[in-house]
Amino acid sequence: MAQKTKAGEKLPGPFEKFMKEFPDVFAGYDAMGKAAHAGGPLDAKTRELVKLGMSIGARLEGATHSHVRKALAAGATAKEIRHATVLAISTLGLPTTIMAFTWVDDVLNGKRRR
Repeated sequence: MAQKTKAGEKLPGPFEKFMKEFPDVFAGYDAMGKAAHAGGPLDAKTRELVKLGMSIGARLEGATHSHVRKALAAGATAKEIRHATVLAISTLGLPTTIMAFTWVDDVLNGKRRR
């Protein structure tokens, strides 16, 4: 049976395959992520917007999709997500920012949900 996110969405196939093939490694990864999220004063929405920015900076399409979904689930608005995306322009440049907007819009416009 397919795993689901907290928001009820199906996890991407390669992610599920990794979880099944390396359950102990995934358990360690998952525990580390939970500890990082719980380890400071940032609220869930702020954490997801920060992680969205890092995903954009690293040019990770799947992670960008994921953190847009997680930011929405944490209460971020489309306007806040777009603002976090436009902040990339002075550090990463216009082409990277436009690329990031295509990935953000995949989720915000319903083209990419998982």
